[in-house]
Amino acid sequence: MKHSFRYLGAAVAALFIGMQAPAVFAHGDVVPQAVDTTGLKNLGADWQVANPYRKDKTAIRIGDSAFNQNCARCHGLGAVSGGIAPDLRFLPLGDEGDEVFLPRIRRGSVRDGRVYMPPFEGTLSQEAMWAIRTWLESVHED
Repeated sequence: MKHSFRYLGAAVAALFIGMQAPAVFAHGDVVPQAVDTTGLKNLGADWQVANPYRKDKTAIRIGDSAFNQNCARCHGLGAVSGGIAPDLRFLPLGDEGDEVFLPRIRRGSVRDGRVYMPPFEGTLSQEAMWAIRTWLESVHED
């Protein structure tokens, strides 16, 4: 009788873990969402090296929505990381932060063959990326 409870407990634990696995593995299996950048100045084909929308209220609004749709899964709601990815509220402000932000969002991050962040170039427009950066500056913390 003692052994049957042990097996039952192990079976229940295995079932519980099996039910939780899809939620864990689904984290990286998401499709980036399109971002409507209506209201922002078109930036053309040449990539800007500095944020052209800094402190622009329309860009902040669009960037907030774009971040929640595409970035919050890893970087946390409100850019408050839950530990999966860096807390982006601490990116430096101004051109220094732009130099960190733009290459990472465009090309992603791969180390030792592991994808830590997917590239968003070709998925998000330059306007959408800079709108996200503009919103991140609006929630910046030291």
